Formats: sequence, C-alpha cells, structure tokens
Amino acid sequence: MKQASTSRVHLSAEEREHLEQMVKKMACGARKYKRARTLLLLDRSQGEQRSGREVAELVDLRPGTVSQIAQRYVAGGVREAMEERPRPGRRPKITGEVEARLIALACETVEEGSGQKGQARWTLRLLADKLVELGLVDKISHVAVMKRLKKISSNPGRGRSGICHSRTAATRSRAGASLPRPAHRS
Repeated sequence: MKQASTSRVHLSAEEREHLEQMVKKMACGARKYKRARTLLLLDRSQGEQRSGREVAELVDLRPGTVSQIAQRYVAGGVREAMEERPRPGRRPKITGEVEARLIALACETVEEGSGQKGQARWTLRLLADKLVELGLVDKISHVAVMKRLKKISSNPGRGRSGICHSRTAATRSRAGASLPRPAHRS
C-alpha cells in the first residue's frame, strides 16, 4: 500500500513551480526543503518514474518517510504534505493539583516529624521528597521543583517568597521587636 501512494503524486503546474522556487532559493528550513524535493522527485506529471526507495536515497530520508509525505499529499495537497503536525510532547510531572500542594508546602514550616531537625525552612530536596512521600508523584528531582517554583516566582529559601508573603510577618511578630525591619534602598 505504501508503494501505491507514492505513484499517485501528480503536481499541478503551479504546485510544481512553487516547490521548485522553494528548493532553488532554499527559502525554508531543512525539513521543508527535503519535503519539497521529495514531492518534486515523486511527481508523475512530468513522466518521471522514480520509486519511493530511489527518492529516499536521493533525498536522504527513510522510505517510510517518503511514503508518508506522498500519503499526506494525496490526502490534503501540497500544504498538508509540507506542514509538520504538532507533536504531543512529554506530560508534565507537576500538574495543577501537585503545584497547589507544592505551594502550600512551601508556605508551611518544616514539620517536626519530617526527620529534619534544625530545618527552619523547606529546601528543594525536602520539598521533592515530601511530594513523593505524599504520593502526589512517583519520583521528582529537586531541579524540577526549583523550576516550577521559579516559574511561579517563589523561593522557599528566602523569607519573602513570591507566594507566601505572610510568613515573614508571622515570623517577625513571634520574634517581637528583636527582629529589625529590612532597610529600604533608594
């Protein structure tokens, strides 16, 4: 079936002219250039008879890719064959629910039962470990936690993070007047 689709590429004069201009001027990216060249080499309207394998060798593509380009042309024309389809990408580890819990954790104080004696604030590694412990993610690195917190303008190591402003006020009120207010620079 793949071979049959490569034999059905018949470009119109306008399509052929457009593709030849793209190839001649190289006014496109490498992938589009290869697709345009593939369609020109597969074109049966000029009487040329090249197999999909021959075209694949000439354009430096795999025969399956040449067949897919031909099938996309038959299904939707030159525009469909030349454009890339969107790729799904990798699913994010931190979803909205996990992000909400991460923000809540970053705003809390470190628990006594966490096994981290002397920790006044959450570290990135502690946050990552806690997310795994709570079963919100299977595994996650402290770097992924850092990137997400940075994305939402938070810094768990500083007293005034982007998401929990009330923490510094609460700390200051517990310490009383012994804590000086930060000086404002002009």
